[in-house]
Amino acid sequence: MLKPGIQQSQYSSKTCLFLLHKSFIYGNNGSASLPIWSKPSFIKKHTNIHTGFIPCNIKAVASTATEKSIKVKAVVTVKPTVRGFLSNLGIQRGLDDIKDLLGKTLLLELVSAELDPETGLEKDTIEGYAHKVGRGDNGVNYETIFEVPIDFGEVGAVLVENEHHREMFLEDIVIDGLPCGPVSVTCRSWVHSKFDSPAKRVFFTNKPYLPSQTPSALRRLREEELRNLRGNGEGERKHFERLYDYDVYNDIGDPDKSLELQRPVFGGEEYPYPRRCRTGRPRCEADELSEKKSSRFYVPRDECFSEIKQLTFSAKTLYSVLKVLVPSLGKTIDKDLGFPYFTAIDSLFTQGVDLVSEENQQGFLEAMMPRLVKSIADKGGAVLHFETPDTMSRDKFFWFRDEEFARQTLAGLNPYSIRLVTEWPLKSALDPEIYGPPESAITTEMIEEEIGGIMSVDQAIKQKKLFLLDYHDLLLQFVSKVRQIEGTTLYGSRALFFLNKDGTLRPLVIELTRPPMDGKPQWKQVFRPSWNSTDVWLWRLAKAHVLAHDSGYHQLVSHWLRTHCVTEPYVIATNRQLSVMHPIYALLHPHFRYTVEINALAREALINAGGIIESAFSPGKYSMEICSAAYALQWRFDQQSLPADLITRGMAVEDPTAPHGLKLAIEDYPFANDGLILWDAIKTWVTDYVNHYYPDPSLVESDQELQAWWTEIRTLGHADKKDEPWWPVLKTPKDLINILTTMVWVTSGHHAAVNFGQYAYGGYFPNRPTIARTNMPTEDPSDKEWETFLKKPERALLQCFPSQLQATRIMAVLDILSNHSPDEEYLGEKMEPSWAEDPVIKAAFERFHESLKELERIIDERNSNRRFKNRNGAGIVPYELLKPFSQPGVTGKGVPYSISI
Repeated sequence: MLKPGIQQSQYSSKTCLFLLHKSFIYGNNGSASLPIWSKPSFIKKHTNIHTGFIPCNIKAVASTATEKSIKVKAVVTVKPTVRGFLSNLGIQRGLDDIKDLLGKTLLLELVSAELDPETGLEKDTIEGYAHKVGRGDNGVNYETIFEVPIDFGEVGAVLVENEHHREMFLEDIVIDGLPCGPVSVTCRSWVHSKFDSPAKRVFFTNKPYLPSQTPSALRRLREEELRNLRGNGEGERKHFERLYDYDVYNDIGDPDKSLELQRPVFGGEEYPYPRRCRTGRPRCEADELSEKKSSRFYVPRDECFSEIKQLTFSAKTLYSVLKVLVPSLGKTIDKDLGFPYFTAIDSLFTQGVDLVSEENQQGFLEAMMPRLVKSIADKGGAVLHFETPDTMSRDKFFWFRDEEFARQTLAGLNPYSIRLVTEWPLKSALDPEIYGPPESAITTEMIEEEIGGIMSVDQAIKQKKLFLLDYHDLLLQFVSKVRQIEGTTLYGSRALFFLNKDGTLRPLVIELTRPPMDGKPQWKQVFRPSWNSTDVWLWRLAKAHVLAHDSGYHQLVSHWLRTHCVTEPYVIATNRQLSVMHPIYALLHPHFRYTVEINALAREALINAGGIIESAFSPGKYSMEICSAAYALQWRFDQQSLPADLITRGMAVEDPTAPHGLKLAIEDYPFANDGLILWDAIKTWVTDYVNHYYPDPSLVESDQELQAWWTEIRTLGHADKKDEPWWPVLKTPKDLINILTTMVWVTSGHHAAVNFGQYAYGGYFPNRPTIARTNMPTEDPSDKEWETFLKKPERALLQCFPSQLQATRIMAVLDILSNHSPDEEYLGEKMEPSWAEDPVIKAAFERFHESLKELERIIDERNSNRRFKNRNGAGIVPYELLKPFSQPGVTGKGVPYSISI
């Protein structure tokens, strides 16, 4: 509760909720109040915009009074963080303490939203220094007193200058003493030191305005602030800056360290790719097209993780796994050593892996990863001890069963690949001169045998009974390259499934193909479930290859490309072209939190040359090339909505009489069943929001910021696809609703569905091996190799699986990626401050929240329904990946607003 101001208000207070992005520890618990002076000053050049709402016209309320001004108190809350405390122990801390004692910590200026009626110019700002007064419930408080003229008009913004030598995280500014009651300005932003840059920060009020509706006295600041956020493609970015600009992915490789780590530039005609946020680092000496690595990746300052997220999870923890834990494992485990027995895999969960690390690193790892790293008192060391995944704890042999292999295409980690077979026979679209005969080796006779004679292939296709995992053409182009890498192999693959009467899928056949290479002709073979020992083991090996392909496609395409990578241009364009005063900025902002930073971390340690993806997934150093090929061949914005995606894959058709307007090809498709309810809830919320701010359809086409935003996404953010005819037009509210709903879905539902189940389904890696290290025993075997397979087929499967080092590294990373931070912000859980200010938007959000709670109830009901065999049954993990809310930790549920891990 705010303390009463100098002038007691006779009007009711307005309060706002504030969400913290990143906090900062600064100073002691309190200090004595000091005299404050205030004076008018002229507005100077400023940078950044944030939100708050002060709908208070001083003159209108106080004009009947005899006084010419009123006293107004402003309280600024600076959020405490551990990192700020540790970084302020030197001489600069002493200088800043002196500033606090002198009462000159923050310089604030109130900006009127009204022009001077006599001159038609902006009014002078009202200036005052804020001094520290003590610690409040949410942080350290600083105060100042303003003498505000009664003809000042409505406050439109607050300017802030940080007099300290260190940046400070401002959570909010509360202004008390205005005739209409205390009001709050949401900041949630880092404010740089004036010694880093003299430019002041500007925080606008919470009331959204379309560009044409902006108060006259704020238009210049609105336009100027947007210009200040746009990079110009020049210079190396500094840590405290908030500049947004585009660049290609030219920082994946590290050629200065080794030419073996040189990688192509992704983005351009040869390797089409979305754009990333520009850093401006110097070019490599060994390759002038590539950027040098640096100890710190630049991301715009307010895109950084919150301190809680850093210290308990996310970036810090993932970075610790990649930079400390992974090297430690390399000292413990031989690089190419496989698992000798399946019991050795089980020991990862019962005994763990001893860690070899420095003493200080050991304590650090235990503190950062208590779930993974345990100390051992009698050994005086630490062990990497994995929690048993829920899938394995329910059914130890779940991964072995064919029905589970099929079920996971609908209710597992990658539900985005399964598609309906609509043409027969299957045929490759690749050049036969390079890749060999295009006809599939899967014959009609094979399929009809596996179906059991109950129908023909033609009947099965007409009745929508045949489904396919198809990685044939995408991967076949890279087989000859990948096979030059030691310790891995690759095929083009297809896996065919039949829809049973009970709604479950049954695997029919797997086809593996090698193109002509090394003087050998094309090789292809079809593997089928069988009743004789040899063919059973060949089937298991073929499944391992398909699962490795699916794991790679999931991580590179379904997850990284289709959520993380394509969203970064949306983030950049939103900050460059939409003012924070814009209602669409306010809608999108929660969905973009932390994405740029987690993507930067991925470029540094996950998708980089020699990183986790390259070292533990089948495509190796060609992983990003496959990702680029998928972007070029498969990605279209108009197919990223859930309904469009399902229709594109043949998994649904439009049907106005069906729920959600779609009839599913498989009724029991848990991802689609739950996802469509979530999609509808999101679309209803977005529709209510857009229609409120665009009551006249012509406002969309005349909104200059909005049109520039959409143009920039298409022509700069996705420049390699700028001329594609499928980009949606943006002329009406309906167009805008469809575009925004797609973006919100991708950052929330889509990402949650492919991310937070990674440890549940990949933690026991035989279920989803990330790499297949050996060829099939039937591919040009020597007599000795074939004899070895016949004698020890289990060993052949274990040798095909990831090595011990690859498996433990991946398991550790998947555990972290599946984790919810304690400060996770879930879709529809908490209301943004700007939404709460408008009764219409507030009511719409409350309906949205209730619809998500209803979805949770529906999911629970479906998971307990025995009719739905793809989500209910003996040993089956309930499908909860689209359940909106969750507790912290690895829970297998929860849909955050944004892509933050």
